[in-house]
Amino acid sequence: MRAITIREPGGPDVLEWAEVPDPEPGPGEVLLDVAATAVNRADLLQRQGHYPPPKGASDVLGLECSGTVAAVGADVTGLRVGDEVCALLAGGGYAERVVVPAAQVLPVPDGVDLVTAASLPEVACTVWSNVVMLAGLKSGETFLVHGGAGGIGTHAIQVAKALGARVAVTAGSADRLARCAELGADVLVNYREQDFVAEVGRADVVLDNMGAAYLGRNVDVLAPDGRLVVIGLQGGVKGELNIGKLLAKRASVTGTGLRSRPVDGPHGKGRIVAEVREHLWPMIADGRVKPVVHDVLPIERAADAHRALEGGEVFGKLVLGLMAAAPQTAGSAAWKSAARD
Repeated sequence: MRAITIREPGGPDVLEWAEVPDPEPGPGEVLLDVAATAVNRADLLQRQGHYPPPKGASDVLGLECSGTVAAVGADVTGLRVGDEVCALLAGGGYAERVVVPAAQVLPVPDGVDLVTAASLPEVACTVWSNVVMLAGLKSGETFLVHGGAGGIGTHAIQVAKALGARVAVTAGSADRLARCAELGADVLVNYREQDFVAEVGRADVVLDNMGAAYLGRNVDVLAPDGRLVVIGLQGGVKGELNIGKLLAKRASVTGTGLRSRPVDGPHGKGRIVAEVREHLWPMIADGRVKPVVHDVLPIERAADAHRALEGGEVFGKLVLGLMAAAPQTAGSAAWKSAARD
């Protein structure tokens, strides 16, 4: 088969569409013919040599995909050859075929086409596991998400609103904030010009992708019994934590990741995927939560997609389509979306 390979750690130009060995499903695994995959910031880090895949995972980029079941391994139930699905991956999505544990496979949500479905597994599992399963966001609480215009941010806004929360976001321009407001954000903070602590007041749950740079102010903005969940390190890895403020607020700070989790167990990806299917997929089916796709590019243009994400102008997700597996059709909203250059 063919896949996007990394010639050597470096910039987007190191990505190449090349032949690699075909994967084979083992017990409990499913082989998918990939229709599309999506670009995540973790892919940029892996391309640069800073984020190696977990032991045993494919070294091909791609943390999610959509496609058609091509084969099932022993002990797999509930999935059949020909089923259209999407999946959460530990790697391997930038390829014509990928093997994935059956527990990490999801049906394509009602009302979503196969290509667009590739944009959902990573953001859905990240947001649901952290905002709901871990932080326990409730109706009436205030939720702050940094990077509101990104893939996780645009999804988190909608999920939090569907749960009845007041939603605050940070983003870097008036245009991006206006589009966050269209998704349901109530409090809009331009991080280049405003202090989110002053603008938001108090937040019960904060979902943070910045890490060290925002640590102190994130603690400041927490309400009593507030929960700060750190899922990214775009602003550095080492910060100073005022434990006295945490104690006074009875607040908590948690750092989490998704890719390195095991498949099984109480904190495994299988449980997260099952909860997403049960609780979040109905929100997508009835329109309360919608995929936000900035553009779809052919997978051969993965380098262009990486440049666009690094450039900071992407709103929502970038999808990479495999034309042979998912030909452009008039019914595909994703294929019709236009790039905003």
